[in-house]
Amino acid sequence: MRVSSGEREAGEDAKDASAGLIADPPQYVEPPSPDQQIREKPGVKLGLALGGGAARGWAHIGALQALVEAGIRPDIIAGTSVGAVVGGCYAAGRLDELTEFALQLTPARVLALLDVHVGSGLISGDRLGRRLTQNLEGLSIEKLPLRFAAIATEFNTGHEIWLTRGPLINALRASYALPGIFDPRRIGGRWLMDGALVNPVPVTAARALGAEIVVAINLSGAGYGRGTVIQDFGGDGDLGSLAGIGGPDEERGLLSPVREAASRMRDLFRRRRGTPGFAQVMIDAFNITQDRITRARLAGDPPDVLASPQLTELGLFEFHRAGVAIAAGRESVLRALPQIHEVMELAERSFLARQRTA
Repeated sequence: MRVSSGEREAGEDAKDASAGLIADPPQYVEPPSPDQQIREKPGVKLGLALGGGAARGWAHIGALQALVEAGIRPDIIAGTSVGAVVGGCYAAGRLDELTEFALQLTPARVLALLDVHVGSGLISGDRLGRRLTQNLEGLSIEKLPLRFAAIATEFNTGHEIWLTRGPLINALRASYALPGIFDPRRIGGRWLMDGALVNPVPVTAARALGAEIVVAINLSGAGYGRGTVIQDFGGDGDLGSLAGIGGPDEERGLLSPVREAASRMRDLFRRRRGTPGFAQVMIDAFNITQDRITRARLAGDPPDVLASPQLTELGLFEFHRAGVAIAAGRESVLRALPQIHEVMELAERSFLARQRTA
């Protein structure tokens, strides 16, 4: 889509008011900043698309660790929700600090970070946001050594927003603002919330930022993807406590601390015995929607390599099980390494051939 000169001028005039914001991709993508241009190395550019998935996002830590140990360092990272948090910390050189924080979490510490209130969501996110981003103060996206984008969704319009400049902390907090759970964030005059609503695994953003090879980490690939159609159902019989909601899921800790926090507000939500709680309904509905959107987006623009950590037994808010998630992320990348090396080798050969004939 072509941008008129008038639109470009208006965009320049509003640049100060909307720092950190790029809207309605792919109309216009900001070129690399001077700092990023200096650090860019010649050759094929590798991009990572890190998907959303709440506590399952700790798997991105293991995935990045495995890539670095294999001598593979991305030039571009596009992340959604917790994928933006982990990717942003890696781009800022703060992955070790985030890993230490994740591994030290316990159920009690997670619950202590969830500041329950009555607002746009169950949780304001201020306490959690401060801990997640405590080592990122003063950092701006355009000053990072590699290109980075955090994906968010604009409230009311549903625009997909690529946050590619401005304060890194603001971009990360907007990207993981799960509707109904965390308060949305206001940036550049727009209210923004979780990017997984529109682009759960942002392959498109990684390509638009210049990646010639994209490795995607999909955190929902082994979950609801097996859903099917029940063609003849009349409601007769009993599948148990809401087909497993309540008993088994509580044992697995699907919601864990968020559900406990929501129970404090029982008088407002009037949870009845045997029915799913408010937080459980919100999270499960969001997860199903995210999975369906992910499959549609990946079918339209598939990555060169897709890694799907096995995380079905990890609850979406079991942040205290970081060790399990990190191990799963590492294992998924180790399985994909032969394919990654093959794709990169072919791309390098093609690049060198073009250089010789240029």
